[in-house]
Amino acid sequence: MLEVKFYDNADDNLLKFAVIISKSNGKWVFCKHKERQAYEIPGGHREKGESILEAAKRELKEESGAVDFTIKPVCAYSVKGKTRVSENADDETFGMLYVADIHSFEEIRSEIEKIILTDELIDNWTYPLIQPKLIQEAQKRGFV
Repeated sequence: MLEVKFYDNADDNLLKFAVIISKSNGKWVFCKHKERQAYEIPGGHREKGESILEAAKRELKEESGAVDFTIKPVCAYSVKGKTRVSENADDETFGMLYVADIHSFEEIRSEIEKIILTDELIDNWTYPLIQPKLIQEAQKRGFV
């Protein structure tokens, strides 16, 4: 069982991931990884020496092709339980949730097979126990 929690802030050293809920011209932006069958919100791991905001901007560009965008932090979050990242059910991993409005794209040159822009939320999630909760929290906080 996964547990997702939200925080107004968290110690920067704990933040390992950036997830960016994105829209373009009012449409949701989702990406499909080449090695997975479902769709996901752009995001990924923070690299060594990178700020969490730099990670968010890099991941958004790599996974969606976004080149002109505005990005804002929503909140920190944590996931506790077994995931692709953690085999231990007691581990708690932390990330930062952002929202972005994408104004223009370029061709994707990454592990992402394609992106889709849609009026409706998808129902074929790569991380069905996590990502819908991130969107709900951003909606609750008035960001999307």
